[in-house]
Amino acid sequence: MTTQIAPTRRDLLRGTAALAATAAFPATAGATLPGAATLLVPGPEYGPFVRWAARLCDALARGATAAVSLQQTVLGGPDGVTAANRFATAAAPDGRTLLVLPGVAAQARLVGEPRARFDAAGWLPVCAVQGIAVLAGRSPPANGQAIRLALAAADSPEAAALLGLDLLGLAAAPVLGLAPAQAEAALAQGQVDAIVLQGADVPARLAALQIRPWFTLNAAGERDPLLPETPALTELTAAGKPEARAAFQAAAAAARLRAAVVLPALTPANVVALWRSAAQRWLEEEARPTLPPGLRALSGVEAAPLVAALAPPPEAVLTYREWLLRRLHWRAE
Repeated sequence: MTTQIAPTRRDLLRGTAALAATAAFPATAGATLPGAATLLVPGPEYGPFVRWAARLCDALARGATAAVSLQQTVLGGPDGVTAANRFATAAAPDGRTLLVLPGVAAQARLVGEPRARFDAAGWLPVCAVQGIAVLAGRSPPANGQAIRLALAAADSPEAAALLGLDLLGLAAAPVLGLAPAQAEAALAQGQVDAIVLQGADVPARLAALQIRPWFTLNAAGERDPLLPETPALTELTAAGKPEARAAFQAAAAAARLRAAVVLPALTPANVVALWRSAAQRWLEEEARPTLPPGLRALSGVEAAPLVAALAPPPEAVLTYREWLLRRLHWRAE
């Protein structure tokens, strides 16, 4: 007798998202964008996400095949949790509501932040901006001494680098409470051995600090164009249980993602295609020509694996939270 296991809602959402992402612009016959739509944007008013979204809205309106008015609604703070919660509860899959999703919002959900009540499984990217995230330092300590790794906080996305060192089987000791500038100063003074560099101008900062990249937090098989000789962690080891590796990929994706514009799960593929087509104007005219080195604009199809990694299966989420408690003595309150 064969036992059949019914798919969960998350399985169905992931399957639908995968179908929607099989081509950049599937057939759109009979589909049109709504005349008016809303983009939910993390605050504060006049903050960086709001300024970025204003330019993006103009570009999407110019790139659309029909007249569309895309208005911003600013919600909550820069971590994006409030905006993501509203999107999860109020957005219908009809193409009328989009969300600017920062990586830190997904990280809040991963670590169990009580405010983060959304589930990003199946959310469909229209476009995104990805940054470099790389573990770098001088030569690792000799004689088997633990690598002193600077981290801003236990729940920060760059903690993925510590999990990566654990997967490699390398002894590492986190040094917490060091913001990026403090981490670089601590490295220069010999107080730590390694730091995580993120965002723009990473190659220039590597040169200025006279350090070398050890591994990136990129997805499996993906090398950063600015660091083509630097392997991703996933190229260096196949160790670890699948749920631990998925947990690493989720935190690593959150560290790389600056922001993605997403549609709700189950949005019809032809509507997704129209929004992605509209985003081409932003990609070609503004994003790719003007972004600084270390930041990369992605189309919806290019961003799909990155956004999917932000919502790992429940067992991977549990594994990451247990690792945080065991390794860093941290748990969301």
